[in-house]
Amino acid sequence: MDQLKKSAKLLSLWQVVIIGVAYLTPMTVFDTFGIVSERTNGRVPLAYLLTLVAILLTAMSYSRLAATFPESGSAFTYTGKICGKESGFIVGWATLQDYMLLPMINALLSGAYLSALFPDIPTWVLISVYVAIVTFINSRNVSLLANMNFIFVGVPLILTVYFIYLVIHIKLGDGWAAVLTTKPLFNGDNSLGPLVGGAAVLCFSFLGFDAVSTLASETKDSQKTIPRAIMITVLAGGVIFFISAWFIQLYYPTNELLKNYKDSSSPEIALYVGGAIFQKFFMIAMLVNTLASALASHASAARLLHIMGIARFIPGQMFRYVHPKYHSPYFCVLLVGLLSLAAIFCTLDTAVSFVNFGAMIAFSAVNICILVMFAFYKRQIKTFKDIALNIIFPLLGLTTVGYMWLNLQMDSFIFGLSWTFLGLLYLLYLKKYQKELFVKDDQTFLRKEEDALTL
Repeated sequence: MDQLKKSAKLLSLWQVVIIGVAYLTPMTVFDTFGIVSERTNGRVPLAYLLTLVAILLTAMSYSRLAATFPESGSAFTYTGKICGKESGFIVGWATLQDYMLLPMINALLSGAYLSALFPDIPTWVLISVYVAIVTFINSRNVSLLANMNFIFVGVPLILTVYFIYLVIHIKLGDGWAAVLTTKPLFNGDNSLGPLVGGAAVLCFSFLGFDAVSTLASETKDSQKTIPRAIMITVLAGGVIFFISAWFIQLYYPTNELLKNYKDSSSPEIALYVGGAIFQKFFMIAMLVNTLASALASHASAARLLHIMGIARFIPGQMFRYVHPKYHSPYFCVLLVGLLSLAAIFCTLDTAVSFVNFGAMIAFSAVNICILVMFAFYKRQIKTFKDIALNIIFPLLGLTTVGYMWLNLQMDSFIFGLSWTFLGLLYLLYLKKYQKELFVKDDQTFLRKEEDALTL
């Protein structure tokens, strides 16, 4: 039994959404703008629009499965219910890789921002203090996490709105025609190849929307709330990315002004639009934005550990422990915080190159689950609506995930496959020495349906 179910259902729809949006890191559009603008020939907003449509296909699969299986666990739970515990374990194990790395990456980013603000303090001290704050907040009541993220997401969005105001104010010097234009969307280029290439890169900006499903056991009316939260999170993130990219592209139709955009274009964008003082406030907002993402990714990683511990796939009472006062998976939160301190000894390039493999596994799995459950087994393919929902959309979802696979870094492939191989070895051990984890009394969805049909 999921121990978090014993906790009070604390989270509302909008609290779950704000955690999901925080995970997406809305201001990342400023960091990646220069790279994507070069790849798409100055059509970043259109690339984000294409990406949003692509990600929504997989989000629909997540939403449907979250409504069918309201338990926490995301792709780990859904795959285990539909395709068997063995498949669920492998998906959960692969996903765990990304979930555990993302808090460390946020620690690395925050360490870089903090070092720029406090150059006299050693970076390892700044990272340690930062990780301690994130861990402390996550160890408390989940409502505290949600309420803090309202602030930590709100501050960057306010700076983004002010940035948009500055762009409009500057462009109005050339008349309203310079503002009321569709150039940021098309920029005189109709070629499809570069646009698809840019969209494939931007897909990674949406990673993390699925993490809200790990909060199901702490959410009010989770069977309705979590599916809605998944779709709203993707749509909200898409709207924020699109609007921000529109006004950045309006000011920067090309990359001529941006000299260091291959590393991060946000400092230059802020400097040219608002000056040195605005740039400082903007970088503080970037730090706050990263903190919001860190809180969300830390919470999701801890809860996935807890869920796999409840399923006995990860041994040890500490993984099943829930704090009696704060109702948080206390020791899982502390463990994620401890692992995040690896940021002291790691570089950002190395850490970033290892992520995304697990997310691709999870995205592929949920689309396959829709096909297996509704098209293959339930055979809900009698009407065009059934065919669209149960065959066309998940296949399109798999196609978009395929583009993401093609754009995955080789280091991520190598590390991900190595991690998955270790998982397979561990699964063989569990199958041999922990056979009770795979007994039939905890049947998969397919076995239950088969029994019903036999009767």
